[in-house]
Amino acid sequence: MSDRDDAGQAWLIPPSQYLNRRPATFAVGAPTSSYVTMRDGVRLALDVYLRAGPQADPVQRLPTIAIFTPYYRRFKVTGQGAEPAPNIAIYRDFFVPRGYALVTVDVRGCGASFGTRDCFRSPRERDDHREIADWIVAQPWSSGVIGSTGISYLGAAACFLATTGHPAVKAIAPLCAVHDTYADHVFPGGIKCTTVTENYDALVSALDLDLRDKLTLYPYFNDKRYAGPAPVDADADGMLAAAALEQHKDSFRMRDLAPEFAFREEAASHDPTLHSGAFSPYWYLTDVPRQVNVLSVSGWYDGSAFVNGSIARFLSNLGPDNRLLLGPWDHGARTNGSPWRDGAAQPEFSVLGEVLRFFDEHLAGMNTGIRDEAPVHFHNVRGEKWQAATTWPPHDALMRLHLAPEGQLSPQAPADTSVAPYQASFTTGTGAHSRFERLGALAITDYYKDWHGREDRMLTFATPAFGQATELSGHAVVQLHVATSEHDAGIFVYLSEVDADGRSWYITEGLLRLLHRAEAPPPPSYNVRWPYRSYRRAHAQLMRPGIAETVRFALLPVSWTLQAGSRLRVAIAGGDTDHFAQVTHGRPPLLEFTLGGENGSFIDCPLRSQSRDDRIFSTS
Repeated sequence: MSDRDDAGQAWLIPPSQYLNRRPATFAVGAPTSSYVTMRDGVRLALDVYLRAGPQADPVQRLPTIAIFTPYYRRFKVTGQGAEPAPNIAIYRDFFVPRGYALVTVDVRGCGASFGTRDCFRSPRERDDHREIADWIVAQPWSSGVIGSTGISYLGAAACFLATTGHPAVKAIAPLCAVHDTYADHVFPGGIKCTTVTENYDALVSALDLDLRDKLTLYPYFNDKRYAGPAPVDADADGMLAAAALEQHKDSFRMRDLAPEFAFREEAASHDPTLHSGAFSPYWYLTDVPRQVNVLSVSGWYDGSAFVNGSIARFLSNLGPDNRLLLGPWDHGARTNGSPWRDGAAQPEFSVLGEVLRFFDEHLAGMNTGIRDEAPVHFHNVRGEKWQAATTWPPHDALMRLHLAPEGQLSPQAPADTSVAPYQASFTTGTGAHSRFERLGALAITDYYKDWHGREDRMLTFATPAFGQATELSGHAVVQLHVATSEHDAGIFVYLSEVDADGRSWYITEGLLRLLHRAEAPPPPSYNVRWPYRSYRRAHAQLMRPGIAETVRFALLPVSWTLQAGSRLRVAIAGGDTDHFAQVTHGRPPLLEFTLGGENGSFIDCPLRSQSRDDRIFSTS
C-alpha cells in the first residue's frame, strides 16, 4: 500500500484532485538578487522569482511566499546541469508556475548574508523577518499579501514570521517544524539528543564557512559543481559574499551552546534574554494575529519529537482556519516510513498540493472548498488509509493495559504486588535507521528495518494475541511506579507489534528523565492533550535511591492498525546509546518497576476495535 490520498475517503476534494485543477501555467523567471539592510546594518541576501512566459502579466501584483533558510537560498555553480537551489527548488518549481512570487532569504550569518549566528534560530532573525516583509510589500510586483512555508528550520522561520504581527502575513504552512525547541528537538523528555548536538555543527559549518570537501558528506549538497553561496547581482566579483563568509567564522557552535539550555526557558549565562523559549515559536504565540491561518504538517517518523510540535501548534493557535496533516512520513516528508508501503520510498501524497490549496484560499483569495474539509487528516500505518477528524486526538477510546509478572501486558491488574527489576545498560540502542538520523541530514529510506531483536536487551511486556484488527490512534500514556539505584535516570519506552510469526515491528516511543518527573498545567499558549511538564530548574527534583515514585509521560503519537493474531509489546530501557546522552553518566541505574497493587504500572493505549465486537483480545 502507499500514502495515496485516495486510500480512504478523508477528503471531499483530495489534494491530488485539487492539484489536477491547478496545473502549472507559467514558466519560472531567472532570479533577481539583492541585499536588504536590517536595522543594525546587517545585510541579508535574497532572491526573487517571478512567473514568466507569454501568459504572464508583467503588471499584475502577486501574492508572495517568503522562505527563510540557513541552508543557502542558492549556490554558485560551475559547469552545466547542477541545480543551484537544492534547498529551494521544490518551492520555486511548484508555486511560481502557479502564480505566486517567491522570495528566498539567506538568514543572517548564513549563505551570502552578513552577520553571525548567535544561536539556533536566533530571536534576531525573527526581527529580520518583519523587515523583509516590509521590503516585500513595497515591491511593484507584490499584492501586499504574504505567506510562508518550508521544512524544519524553514517551517519554524515561517512561524517566526507570523509572530511578528506584520499585517501582510495571512497564512503559513510549517512542514515538520518545531513548536518548542527544547522538548521537540534538543531535549525531548529532558534528555540531550546527541544526534543534534554532535552532528549539527558539522553540517552548518560546512555551509556557513563554505567547506566544500566536508559538504560532500551530505546527500543534499554533494554536487562537486557547487562553489559556495551565490553572490547577489550587484556583487559581480563575489567580494561581498567572501566578506560575509569571513564574518560567519564567529558564529556559535551548537555543542558549546546547547548545555546552556539544559533547563527549559533558563537564560544563557551570557545573555538574560536568550533561552529556549526565545528561539521557539510557542514563546511568541500570543503575538500571532488572529487573521493568520496555519497548516501544520508532520509525520509518524518525523525527527525527535517534531510531531508533538505540530500537534501542539494546531491545538494552541487561534487562527480562523487552523489545520493539521499527519502522514506516514519522516522529517521533511521525504520518505514514506511505513514498512507496508508499495516499493518506492518516495511519498505519493503531494504535501505541497495541500499547501497550495491552503494558500490559494488564504493568499490568492480563491474559493477552494477547503473550509468544507475536516481540519485534521491523518494516515493509518498498516491500515494504509487516510482518515479525517475534527480535532486531536481523533477519538477518546482508551484501554488500560497493566504491566504484569512473566512479561504480561494485561487488561486486568495483577492481584498481587511484585517488582520487576531491570539493570540498565548504556550500550542499548535503537540503531542507525531511526527517526533521529534525518536530524543529521542522513538520507534514511527504510526506517527501523533492524528493530527486530533490539528489545531482547530491554524489559518487555506483551498482550495476548488480538482477536481482530485494532486501531491505535493518538498518544499512548505510560504510568510507571519506579525506583532507581541512582539519584536520576532516563526511562525509554517503546511500543511494538509482534506478529503471529514472532517478528517485532516498531510502532512508537517516548522517554523521560526522572529529574523532570513533576507534571505541571500547560500555560494558556501551549495547549496539549498529554502530560505536560515545565522542564524548569525550579521544578526539577532528584530521586531518592531505592524509593519508588510514580511517573507519567506520553509516547509519540501514531496511527497504526494491529493485526489479528499479533500482540502489542511494551519495552523499557535505560538509555539509547545511538541518540541520547547517558543518565546518569557512567552509572547505569538498576530500575525496579512496581507491578500490581495500588501503585501498579500501566499504559493507557488509544485502542479501538474495527468491528462492533468489543472483545479485542483472542479468548483462545
